[in-house]
Amino acid sequence: MSGAGQGHVPGTVNLTPGSLVVGIDSSTQSCKVVAVDLATGELISTGSANHPDGTSIDPHRWTSALAEAWEKAGIEAMGDRIAGVAVAAQQHGMVGVDAADQPVHDALLWNDVRSADDAARMVDALGAKVWVDAVNVLPVASFTLTKLAWLARSRPDAAAMLKTIGLPHDWLNLQLSGSWSTDRSDASGTAYFDPVSNEYRPELLQRFFGAVPALPPVLAANASAGKLLPRWGVSAAVVGAGMGDNAGAALGLELAPGEVVVSIGTSGTVFTVSETPVHDDSGQLAGFADATGRHLPLLATINAARVMAAGASMLNVDLADFDRLARTGAADAGGLTLLPYLDGERTPNLPDATGTLVGMTRANMTPENLARASVLAVLNSLADALAALTSFGLPVKRVLLIGGGAKSRALREAAATMFGVPIDVPEQREYVALGAARQAAWAASGELPPWGRRIEESFLPDGDWGSLVRQRYVAARQAVYGI
Repeated sequence: MSGAGQGHVPGTVNLTPGSLVVGIDSSTQSCKVVAVDLATGELISTGSANHPDGTSIDPHRWTSALAEAWEKAGIEAMGDRIAGVAVAAQQHGMVGVDAADQPVHDALLWNDVRSADDAARMVDALGAKVWVDAVNVLPVASFTLTKLAWLARSRPDAAAMLKTIGLPHDWLNLQLSGSWSTDRSDASGTAYFDPVSNEYRPELLQRFFGAVPALPPVLAANASAGKLLPRWGVSAAVVGAGMGDNAGAALGLELAPGEVVVSIGTSGTVFTVSETPVHDDSGQLAGFADATGRHLPLLATINAARVMAAGASMLNVDLADFDRLARTGAADAGGLTLLPYLDGERTPNLPDATGTLVGMTRANMTPENLARASVLAVLNSLADALAALTSFGLPVKRVLLIGGGAKSRALREAAATMFGVPIDVPEQREYVALGAARQAAWAASGELPPWGRRIEESFLPDGDWGSLVRQRYVAARQAVYGI
């Protein structure tokens, strides 16, 4: 079992003018590959490939998608110009393999909630404070250890064959370099790694999985995991330590204390960087690590952009028409309030919840107000997470709004008023992949390059209607779920 800080010495590549680095974003839905100029961060090429839908997957499908996206981006043709490669990927996914590094079971993804009962039993067994003191998170169904507990209970034959346990980005590091490795940011989402002491907690694996498999070494943020294997066609490149996707976004955005990222994708995430760890005995806030050696306090929601997609489907319109409807509805959706827990929820921890629409009258049941209520539901859920962040004394001076859901004009225009703070919408870029590329540059050159950030649009709070919408939402949440 290894702590953080291992890996090859960075900055050992012979860099030439025009050197490039490759960033990989392996998300729930797809794999994206970007090549950028090491010196400037300028995008040179990009490629993508889809992942299958669902909450479990054969990890080999990630490898195939990476190969497809790699080819579409033309990386092999760039040859010796490629100095470094790094992966940022969806967190928490359980990748268990046998002695030959072959999966013993499909990887269970972060949004697979079959281990919810196991998570509850784990919290009951030790108590919230013990968990937060040990690993700075409270187990929920998203986290890897709960999925291992489910595997041991439900698939004991597969559990018995498991020799190494890793995460999605660790699996891709193996495919790229030929060896397992991880980093603090991703390991901090397993519930068996302590990001404060930077050590694995094998006793938790022993107690709740029944064994301690081999664990990937936890590399320092600027370390190299090795050289790229010949199969990828770029022999000189180093492989960076890699990171979890949210840490990748923070690195790509060059996030500073006081700035909070609100990312609206398949999931919703709210996070900031902190020089010191943040502890939450309730477990609502996860005390993750970032990809620079600092901390990344984070709250996540399962329901985000898909709430708007579901609203569009219900109204039988495309997303463009849905956005137009939401912009023409009443600012407060005429009193309609949607609790957007369509797929269960993580923040608050309600894995069995469903969506609830309240405040309906004959007057307000219009397509415009229904669309508006869906947009406000996403923002209300994220505003709950922002409120939780500030309750721990973390400053929220400005929000950076990113993710596919942030393309919604209705959502952009409402966000500052709903959150009560200024909003910046950075230029649309693949920030997770960009963060991975920035780390690759760090591993290759020995220095973390300052590439800067461009803002596409900014908004200020406008009026007091947002506070009324928030009051209705909180009242509905308390009435339906008591929290």
